[in-house]
Amino acid sequence: MTETLSAPAPPGTPPARETLLDVRDMRTHFKVLDGVVPAVDGVSFSLGRGQTLGIVGESGSGKSVTALTIMRLLDIPPAVIGAESEVWFDGREILRMPLDSMRKIRGKDMAMIFQEPLTSLNPVFTIGEQIAEQVRLHLKVSKREARDRSIESLRDVGIPSPESRIKQYPHEMSGGMRQRVMIAMALSCEPKLLIADEPTTALDVTIQAQILELLKVIQQRTGSALLLITHDLGVVAEMVDHVVVMYAGQIVEQGTVNDVMLEPRAPYTMGLLESIPTAEKRGGRLSVIKGVVPSPFHLPPACRFEPRCPYAWELCREVAPDLSGVAGSTTDQLARCHLHGKVGESRRVAALDHHADAMRVGRGLKEDPA
Repeated sequence: MTETLSAPAPPGTPPARETLLDVRDMRTHFKVLDGVVPAVDGVSFSLGRGQTLGIVGESGSGKSVTALTIMRLLDIPPAVIGAESEVWFDGREILRMPLDSMRKIRGKDMAMIFQEPLTSLNPVFTIGEQIAEQVRLHLKVSKREARDRSIESLRDVGIPSPESRIKQYPHEMSGGMRQRVMIAMALSCEPKLLIADEPTTALDVTIQAQILELLKVIQQRTGSALLLITHDLGVVAEMVDHVVVMYAGQIVEQGTVNDVMLEPRAPYTMGLLESIPTAEKRGGRLSVIKGVVPSPFHLPPACRFEPRCPYAWELCREVAPDLSGVAGSTTDQLARCHLHGKVGESRRVAALDHHADAMRVGRGLKEDPA
């Protein structure tokens, strides 16, 4: 398998065959009455065949727009895709592909599980009709074969009595069942890439665990690659091989799940990890990242996290940091922070020590000095 974090290929050059998805300098802006919203601003990452990649960040960080851009499901206008942006899927550049050709890929070779199944499923068609329509469109089979494929897909995702369930409408099912139907529909044509956008949102903890376990089992069986979008770091630790952390439309850190979760280098990632509730914090104060995600119309001029960063100094307000390798790391871990430059060495040591202390407090290994 190829590493998810590989050196970018020159523009216009297909990636290595082992790379299924290669996103290069993707920029998605929205032109609205109040100005231009840079929802995704210079995002690059790659995903190997059969691998899993998690994209995490607060609401408004650009996670879902990244997925919708890859799937080409945005209306243009108001969306505007950067002229230099490239998305290579299975050896083909798809951002400039004719829409008719893209429709043949979407749903068959790449599929997406949307965040809210009740609004994604059509309320006037039965579950079976909606799955069968996709199967007939992409696999060119008969109505009977499409129906049988729909029943088999529902059975694969653990829905009981699929022969009768295919006759039901979305509103007749629970939230967990509807999410299973979305997964069944996405997998009905055995795609090479599955994009899951917050697949466990609004589900109770038990159903969440079942859905995540289902995704793992299906991925292992089919060998498909998984791009998982979530704000839940616990899900990331359980599900993915590599992690991309986004903030205000940019990637602020990326690396293997062990690197990012155990040795975060970007202050934003540190703040996310420190804010996770633990049993040891019961009855005490929770750590929070102060402030809110900046308005896309009034982004900070340099580092976008600077107004909320406890380690910011003058350079952070004057020069935008690049996404680059971190000091002392022997892996491909990247971070967008001035702490990893020469002038930030002493500040970096202090920041890492502070984070280590905060995590020890969270695990009950050290008393909270406050």
